[in-house]
Amino acid sequence: MGGKDIINEVLTLKRERKAVILAHNYMNHDVQVVADFIGDSYDLALKAMETNAEVIVFAGVRFMAEQAKALNYDRIVLAPDPNAGCTIADALDVDTLRRVREEYPNVPVVLYVNSNANVKALADYIVTSSTAVRVVKKLGSDVVIFGPDSNLADYVAHMTGKRIIKVPPSGRCVVHGSYTARLVKEARARYPRARVMIHPEAPINVLRLADFVGSTNQMIEYARSSGYNEFVIGTEIGMLNALRIKVPGKVFHPLSTGPYARCPFMGMVTLEKVHGSLRDLVHRVEIPKSIAEAIREAFERTRKLLEG
Repeated sequence: MGGKDIINEVLTLKRERKAVILAHNYMNHDVQVVADFIGDSYDLALKAMETNAEVIVFAGVRFMAEQAKALNYDRIVLAPDPNAGCTIADALDVDTLRRVREEYPNVPVVLYVNSNANVKALADYIVTSSTAVRVVKKLGSDVVIFGPDSNLADYVAHMTGKRIIKVPPSGRCVVHGSYTARLVKEARARYPRARVMIHPEAPINVLRLADFVGSTNQMIEYARSSGYNEFVIGTEIGMLNALRIKVPGKVFHPLSTGPYARCPFMGMVTLEKVHGSLRDLVHRVEIPKSIAEAIREAFERTRKLLEG
């Protein structure tokens, strides 16, 4: 079955299954073509809640599908490749987080959305790369436990002036953690008219060299609304697909094309796997109801804090 045939088959299956396909900004172009919504992990989980779909196919890594299940517990949620993990999420386990909480009692626990469900259930607040700084600023405590991404923790500390206890001390994204100041300087020399946008999962010394620091959705909005026409993108290289779809007419260059430009886990989720998962309704995501309830409570607590 060729590419166009698979796309047509997926579109037919979506109607028959009363399904919605959510594709992360980092997905391959052909996966984004069949998606109903393209965005970051949290945005997509919320989008699923707004639909009447009976089946949710989450084209992203495992923690994202778990998150969609937690927020849409009564729906069928499918992960096209359940082995697609995340180096950030897998850096923190339940026992480690419990030990740190005992060491620092009464200190709020803020977890990045890039964490596995059983860990996320222990959070007081759950943040995205776009809300982490705002949430920590609003907390009454001058000390915060933050994980699992150590680079994002450094950025939050830099932006808030608060003491951040990193758990674990070295969790990082295989893509963003590989960025260096040299890459930014080389990109500026190569594209002197371009604005440099970098994701806050990058090291703090790299972020200081950026024109704009933000999440994938914030990058899209900045590229769309700014008066600039050329950009260097400091995030996973699949993001160029989303930018070219959502911001046509502007020029985008990857900060890196090296061995870590593409997330190996995001690359595991292909159109063929989306098709097979939807066709056979396989790789259903299941998490304990108590875990789902704890995650929803943490998200709701976070929402109220941001709105307060």
